Amino acid sequence: MDTADIRCALERYHAACFAWALACCGRDRAEAEDVLQATYLKILDGRARFDGRSHPKTWLFGVVRRTAAEERRRRLLWLRVRHPALVESAAPDPSDADADARARAELLAALGALAPRQREVLHLVFYEELTIEEAAAVMRVSVGTARTHYERGKARLRARLGSAR
Repeated sequence: MDTADIRCALERYHAACFAWALACCGRDRAEAEDVLQATYLKILDGRARFDGRSHPKTWLFGVVRRTAAEERRRRLLWLRVRHPALVESAAPDPSDADADARARAELLAALGALAPRQREVLHLVFYEELTIEEAAAVMRVSVGTARTHYERGKARLRARLGSAR
């Protein structure tokens, strides 16, 4: 892929990459913007190279995922060193405003209770509309492993949401 093709792919998949960055950053818009900027710099500087073994969108999602993980590790290390008391996090308190808000809170809680890989594969398949094979490539796991996380994640969501109603 030459520079023009890369720029075209970045433009074409920008919205999807930003949505994926938001998911990787816990819905923190500022953090997702930083991750996406770092991702684009990696790609344009040649530190992340497309080798042609996957679809460009799958490759981009993988670069976003790895960049988000690097940024998260860097931020946590900085917090641990500078502000150890800030590292403790509190769980969000769902609002009782209306039924939709409660249902959303239940879904988010159920998703939050999943193992990270289960949550990740479900997000890639349902929200980003990737196939399980493409999700496996993004996650850098085998298709069988991705399928196992997918099935187990769906079963845990079904059980958790079924018991919440």
